[in-house]
Amino acid sequence: MDALSKIQSLDRFMHYELAEDHQLRSPSTTSAQCRGELAILKEHFPVTHAHLPGGKTIPLLKTMQTSVCENDCNYCCFRKGRDTERVMLSPDELADAIIKLDHASIARGVFLSSGVFHGGVTSQDRLIATAEVLRFKRYYQGYIHLKIMPGAEREQVLRCLQLADRVSINLEGPNPASLARLAPHKVFFDQLLQPLKWIAEIRQNDEPKNTWKQRWPSSCTQFVVGAAGETDLELLSLTSNLQHQYGLARAYYSGFSPVVDTPFENLPPLNPWREHRLYQAFFLMRDYQIDLEELEFMPAGDLPLEKDPKMFLAERQLLQQPIEINTADYKQLLRVPGIGPNKARLVMQKRRVHKIRELYQLKLLGIPTFKASPFILLDGQRPAYQQSLLA
Repeated sequence: MDALSKIQSLDRFMHYELAEDHQLRSPSTTSAQCRGELAILKEHFPVTHAHLPGGKTIPLLKTMQTSVCENDCNYCCFRKGRDTERVMLSPDELADAIIKLDHASIARGVFLSSGVFHGGVTSQDRLIATAEVLRFKRYYQGYIHLKIMPGAEREQVLRCLQLADRVSINLEGPNPASLARLAPHKVFFDQLLQPLKWIAEIRQNDEPKNTWKQRWPSSCTQFVVGAAGETDLELLSLTSNLQHQYGLARAYYSGFSPVVDTPFENLPPLNPWREHRLYQAFFLMRDYQIDLEELEFMPAGDLPLEKDPKMFLAERQLLQQPIEINTADYKQLLRVPGIGPNKARLVMQKRRVHKIRELYQLKLLGIPTFKASPFILLDGQRPAYQQSLLA
């Protein structure tokens, strides 16, 4: 089997590997639109339209060094002992295949992951070797996202930071107890959390002079949601801490889907709305300056599924104390449903020219006034809105 054929066969192994293409759409829209967008590229290779930091979109190849794995994660399709096809690519073999796909304009970036083969250190060495071949032998200028393997050493983490545009390590669960249910032989603090700490220390203390773009790459993590009894509060609490302590740029919440011939094959799949609400809450914390403590959780610790968490917050805080559009600061504007960072800046720009007194002026800025109107004042006056919209 040649390298490109091996990459094709790895497509089905990438379900729980984080992608950079999650958009804040409803679950039904996501599945319908993404199938249409990706149909042509995914007919032959595991390529997805990836939304990268800064808003750029590229076709991204998601692939693995090997599907051979010595770990026995309870949810995973390539867990040790499972009867499934296994493939392995050498660093040169994988690098050459990536270059061929780049030259054919099929993929303009790559997300490199791997099964654990002969331990995390050996597996990390092979991923690093592939990235080195790409950068220094094939002169690859494209986007590289490198996976940090469980048990990787600090110098390996540093080398990944020097080669990649983004690095990630999958925490899988929000605490040692949930991780033990998902992946019994992984160690939460020493193998998974420690590399994220090293990444933060390196970025804080070292100059990025030996990195390929003269700047440190961003870092992210991924969780498997819905198989280990974890709560949304646990997931978002850890995410918030990692953002503040380690500069985490992104968290991915991968909804559990059962795989035949695994210990979790009879568990139900995650309701896609739960995954969607987690992403909404994450972006509120990251981009809207909203603290975790302000979000609404049910008694069991999960976000309500029936309503956007920003709408819950607005109904509690703004219905009785609406925000004056003409004087509110940036942070206040972000709390209005329908107003995000870009629209908030646009409002602040337009009101310098003239006061905003009518809803149509907000509509001209692209703001959905049916969402915003119950929570705002326009030059001291409440605009008309339908009470039923809040139901």
